[in-house]
Amino acid sequence: MQVSVETTSPIERTLTISVPAARIEEKVSSEVAKTAKTIRIDGFRKGKVPVSVVKKRYGQGIRMEAIEQIMRDAYMEALQKESIQPAGMPSIEPKNVAEGADLEFVAKVEVYPEITLADASAINVNRVNSEVTDADVDTMLETLRKQNADWSAVEREAADGDQVTIDFVGYLGDEAFEGGAAQDHKLVLGSNTMIPGFEDGILGAKAGEERTISVTFPEDYQAENLKGKEATFKITVSEVAEQIIPELNDAFVEKFGLEEATVDALRAEVRKNMERELNQAIKAKLKNSLFDGLLSINGDVQVPSAMVDQEVDALRKQAAQQFGGQGFDASQLPAELFQEEASKRAKLGLLIAEVIKQQELKVEDDRVHAFLEDMAQAYQEPQQVIDYYLKNKEQLSQVQSAVLEEQVVDKLLETAQITDVTLGYEDAIKPEAQVEKEGEEA
Repeated sequence: MQVSVETTSPIERTLTISVPAARIEEKVSSEVAKTAKTIRIDGFRKGKVPVSVVKKRYGQGIRMEAIEQIMRDAYMEALQKESIQPAGMPSIEPKNVAEGADLEFVAKVEVYPEITLADASAINVNRVNSEVTDADVDTMLETLRKQNADWSAVEREAADGDQVTIDFVGYLGDEAFEGGAAQDHKLVLGSNTMIPGFEDGILGAKAGEERTISVTFPEDYQAENLKGKEATFKITVSEVAEQIIPELNDAFVEKFGLEEATVDALRAEVRKNMERELNQAIKAKLKNSLFDGLLSINGDVQVPSAMVDQEVDALRKQAAQQFGGQGFDASQLPAELFQEEASKRAKLGLLIAEVIKQQELKVEDDRVHAFLEDMAQAYQEPQQVIDYYLKNKEQLSQVQSAVLEEQVVDKLLETAQITDVTLGYEDAIKPEAQVEKEGEEA
């Protein structure tokens, strides 16, 4: 077998491969003989069909199948011979398949790029410092009380924070529009779950009262036919209820299934969970900032399209699970929706792999166990969770990958430029996207 390799781009190779005719004929003869032993043809017993009859009747089909198999095998042999590591499936085009002649075909394949990492000292990131204060715990306990509140009907006018039960119908002009009506809808005034102006229009209403309000849909409203449109809603209030918040006492604590049903035990549990959430948020922000910096200083890396396609598929599945529900076909979502994020993820994967390679990083078993122990604390039976991951190769592999990423973060921190920033708990746990949005709105 002869192989020539042409570098058509930094991430593409074109292999021209020639296979001797004798190898083709040997493969074809072998397949014809196998077929003769198993095929049924009228006038012959099974296994007694002459090879000449099989070759005459099925020879062309057998030959083409043999050529396809030989091209696959020869391609793999050529990769090994030329030390080429493919980044995806090849495009194979036969050039000469004439009987009696050497087989010749061309295989085009993407390869992983050669990466020269930029100096990590050019990365500038903020490292968040924060702690859970007693006031933060008090706020969280107040949230828990509100989440477990009851509602009691009142005869007075509806005020901010009350829950109203309403029927409503929305109109564009004189026509009711689809999706603009509901019955026995429960709405907490001040929750801002409805379009601007809707909740304000109910303030001061009593049970049994009817109101007609005018509102304008936002320009970025999800329904295209309603964006920026003025609408009226006819609303009937059937009930006004005020929130009855339970007292923070031992009876309230019993709802949470703690071994010790005391306020102090609940406070300790809440603080522990908040500290775990805070630590995870801080680590995630630092990792994301470092990886964004790694992408920024290594801007000229070409990414194989096969890697981008894999990331698109992964993002499609995530979106389908999050928004589509059971049975939703992720392939229906256009690739363009995910192209930018997929390219970023694929490029980052290449850069992280290169850091691991250059720094000769290996997964540290003690860090894997520490990672599992920390993760398992969020469950009622931590040891069962740890044992599950240790016994499940696929799940354990995902944990090992996460730990290896942490080791990459530690390595980048050794040289990156770090600015320490102190934030309160609420700001520290907010996702970066939310912080940026709030900054733009301010």
